[in-house]
Amino acid sequence: MTRAYMDWNATAPLRPEARDAMIAAMDAVGNPSSVHAEGRIATGIIEKARKQVSDAFGASSADIAFTSGATEAAALSLANADIVAAGIEHDCVGAWADNSLKADQDGIVAVDEPAKSTLQAANSETGVLQDLPAGLYLSDYVQAFGKTATAFDWADTTIGLLSAHKLGGPKGVGAFVIKQGVEIIPQIKGGGQEQGRRSGTENIVGIAGFGAAAQAATNDLANGVWDEVAELRDYMEDRIAEVAPDAIFFGKGVKRLPNTSNFAVTGWKGETQVMQMDLAGYAISAGSACSSGKVKASKVLQAMGFDDITASSAIRVSLGPTNTKDEIDGFVSAWGKAYTKYRAKAA
Repeated sequence: MTRAYMDWNATAPLRPEARDAMIAAMDAVGNPSSVHAEGRIATGIIEKARKQVSDAFGASSADIAFTSGATEAAALSLANADIVAAGIEHDCVGAWADNSLKADQDGIVAVDEPAKSTLQAANSETGVLQDLPAGLYLSDYVQAFGKTATAFDWADTTIGLLSAHKLGGPKGVGAFVIKQGVEIIPQIKGGGQEQGRRSGTENIVGIAGFGAAAQAATNDLANGVWDEVAELRDYMEDRIAEVAPDAIFFGKGVKRLPNTSNFAVTGWKGETQVMQMDLAGYAISAGSACSSGKVKASKVLQAMGFDDITASSAIRVSLGPTNTKDEIDGFVSAWGKAYTKYRAKAA
């Protein structure tokens, strides 16, 4: 069976540029904290990647601190902060915040006190993009980075979170971006790496892949690759609406990521649809990759005001540049057959 991968928001396939950079970095024998020639070579790999990430994200290289991923970056940034958030945030952020901000039915959040708030740039489930207020304490840029025109300096955000594997880099490496002069209390203490913000010998191979992926993602964005993905996503939604007029498309009336479609047929469990599509050869999800393995309603959709049944019925299709129109047609056909069976049983 030929399979189609349509779960790019969970993780993007590794870019060839990232793979090449990682393989080259494996030959660097030095410890980047060493001052000899081998150590300086290892340091050079890290600093090259730091510049690639900072250039892609519109930040200063000095603002970038590498971590094991966005979850660790969130913990480092929020462990000692008194911050409010909305229920649509990823769990790695929401776990540290007072989730008292409200999202409307489109998933848009109003922020009264930016300096005391966190607000994601884009939602991983619905793809909804936020207009970030100036002076925001923290924003999760994980899904927006590489898919939309995003720059740290534009947004006037104090801290930003990034993850490599969402844009075609390796898993297990991320970063937080901090305005100069802002103090972060390190949670991992030791040798004082990453400007004292996160001790421990750096993951040179992963960081090299992150930098190369960030640079390649910037090129894709400049070349209009994601505009083509948006056209494919819209085509899919039109086809789904023809097959299932009762389908609800979340966030469709506002700005979204170009690749993301989150929709539901109320009463038809999302987990059931994911399994049916997996058997048909299509990899999709029922929500965030960090929670989709759990049988529960989407907390994002609940925070947007949808009832438990509807929130349990949603699936997410997130596309990428390698997806094709033929794959979309095949998916819609397979999903439509399953929908027809569901409707026949429910009648």
